[in-house]
Amino acid sequence: MATAAQLKEQGWPRVQRPSLAELKAKLATVTAAIKAAAQATETACRVPAENIAALRAIGYFDIVKPAMFGGYEHDFDVLVALNIELAKHCASTAWVGGLLAAHQWLIASFPEEAQRDVWGENPDALACGSYAPAAKALSVDGGYRLSGRWSFASGCDNAQWSLCAALLPSAAAANQLTPAFLLVPASDYVIDNTWNVVGLAGTGSKTLVLDNVFVPTHRVLRFAETTSGQTPGAALYVENTGFSVPMLCNIPSCLASTAVGAAAGALEDYLDRTAKRVTRGAVAGSNNKMAEFPTIQLRVAEAAASVDAAREVLLRDLRDRVASLRAGQPVTVEDRITSRRGQAFAVSLAIRAAEALNASTGGLGLDLSNPVQRAWRDANAVGRHISMNWDAVGTMYGQMALGLPPQGQY
Repeated sequence: MATAAQLKEQGWPRVQRPSLAELKAKLATVTAAIKAAAQATETACRVPAENIAALRAIGYFDIVKPAMFGGYEHDFDVLVALNIELAKHCASTAWVGGLLAAHQWLIASFPEEAQRDVWGENPDALACGSYAPAAKALSVDGGYRLSGRWSFASGCDNAQWSLCAALLPSAAAANQLTPAFLLVPASDYVIDNTWNVVGLAGTGSKTLVLDNVFVPTHRVLRFAETTSGQTPGAALYVENTGFSVPMLCNIPSCLASTAVGAAAGALEDYLDRTAKRVTRGAVAGSNNKMAEFPTIQLRVAEAAASVDAAREVLLRDLRDRVASLRAGQPVTVEDRITSRRGQAFAVSLAIRAAEALNASTGGLGLDLSNPVQRAWRDANAVGRHISMNWDAVGTMYGQMALGLPPQGQY
């Protein structure tokens, strides 16, 4: 494969890039099968290989992947918009599919040599990730050695690589540690099946176990680089400023899209079932149309408004960040925290929508085959993620707005 410099001279070997509308049409051809398997996906505690193959076939993992390696190089709002659609049918598949697709963009932040390690021999390679720095890396000649356990590695059964967060020792100060992502091939770790949960059960967010694994220096990306957008990949793909967006403006939006899509799907399923449902209980009487109850009408309105607002704030913030860079303006700390606010608030709105619907499904809604209860559990599970927790993220924005030093991830 030619080097980046050579390809720049020749023009990237771009594939035909489908539009958002074309990608939505392709996605619509696979979602029925994915939805039909949603309960089985939960039971298996992992996304089936068939779902991943279906998404790969329609180019899902190419959406934000660099053109140099056969991707479409769309902006992140395209991926998030599509992931909302996917999550309507199976939130677990959307969580994993969205993350694996988003990590194509994150891998593009690494040095070119690391990107070639991942995609050079296997252009279809995907990477899972565990973001909490779980261990301290040992500095050795030519790189680092890693040992430890990395939990919540969503989609690890479906990935060929992993982004393992760790703390790097500093050459300047003995007590100073630097958080970073280290790229590790699946052959270098084993998966411990620790995932047995009530929400997002099908994500297979298991634990990776590493034992004295060597990671060369070129497979290291420091948090400070990616949270600022000043990465080796940003310098490599300088003609596309989409690769210079700070990571936490983008990646958590893909996580949030799962909750928003789950709530949107719950609304569609609720309308389909409730529009033709009649009461059978003694309290409400029998043979009364549920659709004629004002309380039901209000729940539908609340859920619809919440989903609509959540979608809009997510997509608006993504578009604003990349628009700033293309206008030659920096993405400021305030911009970054505003993106974090929008992500967490979108999830809180999705939870509100799912709760409004699920609380009025009655006894039939308790059945595990009912998609509304699954969406309710899945949306709440997204809200448990520290990056999506409104209490944690909301207070960070409040601190900034009130002139205090913001405490949190941005």
